[in-house]
Amino acid sequence: MIKVENIEVYNIARAVYSARNALNSWDKSDSDIENDVLGENDLDLARRLFRAGHPSRKFLRQIFVSMDIVAPLYWWKQADQTKVGTVTNSCSTMHKIHDKEFTLDDFSHEHLKPVSESVMDTIIRELNSFRNLYLTHRDKEYWWQMIQLLPSSYNQRRTLTMNYENVANIIEYRSDHKLDEWRSFVETLKELPYVKEIIDGV
Repeated sequence: MIKVENIEVYNIARAVYSARNALNSWDKSDSDIENDVLGENDLDLARRLFRAGHPSRKFLRQIFVSMDIVAPLYWWKQADQTKVGTVTNSCSTMHKIHDKEFTLDDFSHEHLKPVSESVMDTIIRELNSFRNLYLTHRDKEYWWQMIQLLPSSYNQRRTLTMNYENVANIIEYRSDHKLDEWRSFVETLKELPYVKEIIDGV
């Protein structure tokens, strides 16, 4: 399970305009920088620079995107392995794990078979038992039980900020990933402004 919301993209037109610095061709720019809308000349330039490869498409690193993502810890572990120039700010498991009772919907469980759901129910009961003990006694040993029993299917919310170079790389390398979450995330990224117009193969 992955949920992506509160998406904001900014600096598209300014990034493409700045790509004209190399040849002092600002007079050919036809974008509306104030409203972040690309004109045909600048869109054509963006496409050509993307096709020219990594050294030429560095303007993508100046287009920024921010979003809130709720995803299981097993997905976040992989996301952390591929990040360059990204920033995340997460909900704190360390500080807030005991704030609410655990339920099945706190976890990604859409592929669990009935026997596995039974195991998950047992884990959730144990987590809630240690939660209650911790709330009653404030003994850190009970807190440790929650932290170390917590499955990697636990869904965590983070705000992710990255750039369009990251977006292009994720689309290229994660489109056929084994995890449903990656394929779903790629489809979301493809819908960002100008992604289909600029990035080849989308």
